[in-house]
Amino acid sequence: MQYINGEWCQATTGKTYPVYNPATGEVIEQIARGGKEEGNLAIDAAKNALPSWSKKTAKERAFYLKTVSEKLRERIDHLATIITTEMGKPIAEAKGEVNLAADYLEWYAEEGKRIYGDTIPSSSETKRIIVLRQPVGVVAAITPWNFPIAMLARKIAPALAAGCTVVLKPAESTPLTAIEVMKIFHEVGLPKGVLNLVHGEAAPIGEAMMERQEVRKITFTGSTKVGKELAAKAAATMKKISMELGGHAPFIIFEDADLEKAAEGVIASKFRNAGQTCICTNRIYVQRTIAERFSEILVTKMDKLVVGNGLQPEVTIGPLINEAAVAKTEDHISDSVKKGAKVVYGGKKPTGEVYKKGHFYEPTILLHATHEMKIATEETFGPVAPIFEFDTEEEALQFANDTSYGLAAYFYTKDVSRVFRMSEKLEYGIIGINDPVPTTAQAPFGGVKESGVGREGGRYGLEDYLEYKFLSLELEL
Repeated sequence: MQYINGEWCQATTGKTYPVYNPATGEVIEQIARGGKEEGNLAIDAAKNALPSWSKKTAKERAFYLKTVSEKLRERIDHLATIITTEMGKPIAEAKGEVNLAADYLEWYAEEGKRIYGDTIPSSSETKRIIVLRQPVGVVAAITPWNFPIAMLARKIAPALAAGCTVVLKPAESTPLTAIEVMKIFHEVGLPKGVLNLVHGEAAPIGEAMMERQEVRKITFTGSTKVGKELAAKAAATMKKISMELGGHAPFIIFEDADLEKAAEGVIASKFRNAGQTCICTNRIYVQRTIAERFSEILVTKMDKLVVGNGLQPEVTIGPLINEAAVAKTEDHISDSVKKGAKVVYGGKKPTGEVYKKGHFYEPTILLHATHEMKIATEETFGPVAPIFEFDTEEEALQFANDTSYGLAAYFYTKDVSRVFRMSEKLEYGIIGINDPVPTTAQAPFGGVKESGVGREGGRYGLEDYLEYKFLSLELEL
């Protein structure tokens, strides 16, 4: 079902598409496949709702965000089950994601009340200069499958708080979570047309979003390739864009680090969501003097990871999203082994009846990784941790920055001076220092270089949903 102008409706295409459980291969549900017509209808609804929604006070808009946030927490078990069923992550991780989504809604319910303007001293005694901040207008939000509720909330919350209206296009693999969230917004009485959901064929829906002048901003989370295509099309009507794109995060471990904590950090970062996160560790750089000892510690901790259907409470590694993701993981491992890497843990599909129909792969550790391997330059998006070695701090920085990506980086050290040297020289938008999970609602999330533009989260996340308006008033004195 599509949710347009406050009503649930079928797609005019008359087509449906299946949503699969990646752990079992079973079809969960058939979903109406929307297209360009649904996209245009949703844009019309958002356009018509904009004048009244933007005129509401920040306190009035906050009511809806705060109420939905509370309901997400109340229904955490139900929502987490849907997330795990349609995209596979372990149920504990899914619950954490629901809480993060609620955090974003709650944060922006309050932050929207702090959208301030300015009065600027004039160079003329008869003039007064005022700067207003107003909503940019209709927003098109395109969200990914790997965090189907958190990414949705991270875009919707600041947009609505700023006074914008929204057309949401979730990933085809994970529409069910978005539908549940729309149900909650409908339940709390959000005015018609303020928030609309269109799902189905990405190309024609995206075409409507890009062509329509009324859409003043595109917010997208996904691959760098698609992000570049959207940015080029957005230029035709000069839409504002904010994009969180691909990553290739280095995880640097210096010889003075707490190696036990560093190993736990690698596991927390690399194997969260089976390695299917944009900020997860892709390259582990270990100082040569401690490389052997660290590798031994890491391997001993791997046995606590349990692969399986994420609905089982003991499972910590769920399936990959589809067979193509498994194939890419296998290709990266195969290429690495051919070029000299050694598999010291995992390295194959798990066997057994429970894994037969799902897209599972064992968490894997590779030693002796080098920069000639695909895994050194391509984002795997799978549960593979390659270990590289380095000698000096300068060398670690060179290796870490030698990529077109710049989303997240991590390093472990006890040296305070090194903390600042590394933080200032690493070319990344997010840096975890002895911290493998830095994401939080009140901080700016985003990257540099080809990892995107703009920021989401915190007070910074409101910026791209607002325009500045300069007023110059001539007085008679």
